[in-house]
Amino acid sequence: MQPNKISILSTRPIDEQLIKNAAQKNIKIDIVSFIETAAIDDLEIINEIENALMQSATIVFTSMNAVDAVVVHLHDHAPDWRIYCIGNTTKKLVSEYFGESLITGTANNATELAEKIIEDSSTDEVIFFCGDKRRDELPGLLRENDIEVDEIEVYQTKMIQHTVTKNYNGILFFSPSAVESFFSNNKLNEQTILFAIGNTTANEIKKYSKNKIVISGNSGKTDLVETTINFFST
Repeated sequence: MQPNKISILSTRPIDEQLIKNAAQKNIKIDIVSFIETAAIDDLEIINEIENALMQSATIVFTSMNAVDAVVVHLHDHAPDWRIYCIGNTTKKLVSEYFGESLITGTANNATELAEKIIEDSSTDEVIFFCGDKRRDELPGLLRENDIEVDEIEVYQTKMIQHTVTKNYNGILFFSPSAVESFFSNNKLNEQTILFAIGNTTANEIKKYSKNKIVISGNSGKTDLVETTINFFST
């Protein structure tokens, strides 16, 4: 059997089938998580979520973690919501739990999503379910355009520091928080190719490294892994 020639580090768990697909292309993927997330189990936050579920409202999700934190409070209730969300993984979760009919708009990143909300002249207020390390782009743009943003922090992100001693051909980053966590304790070989799930994550990488960055065309985990596999298979 031909030995693996390409070594990849994924900074968060990915589907086992993707690891198998990579192995078939002579690519070995190691998994080391650099962040972990947890829903905020706080009575005040729970009350805010439950109150939002009773409202007719425009809702924003930019993270699958936020969706996961909110849906546990659904209890078969069908909210009267218009939902804007990031595409792919987050959109799939929103569609699964709330129904595709509630999705008003999607985009590949937070800035594009904010622009879509701004284009909708009927929207003057949104509820933004987010994490404690949410980025400023979306709420900032909305407020600049006189759209009120009610932010509800529903999950927390904790950085997990690891020291990586192996030289990898490529490293996959799925969020700015993972980038920050990785570079807090690691330096890179200048030949290592860095793969980012979107422009926001790529811009965070640029703060720490001048290595080549490849950005996935879509904002899903699977797309980023497949982009990496294709890059090293051609």
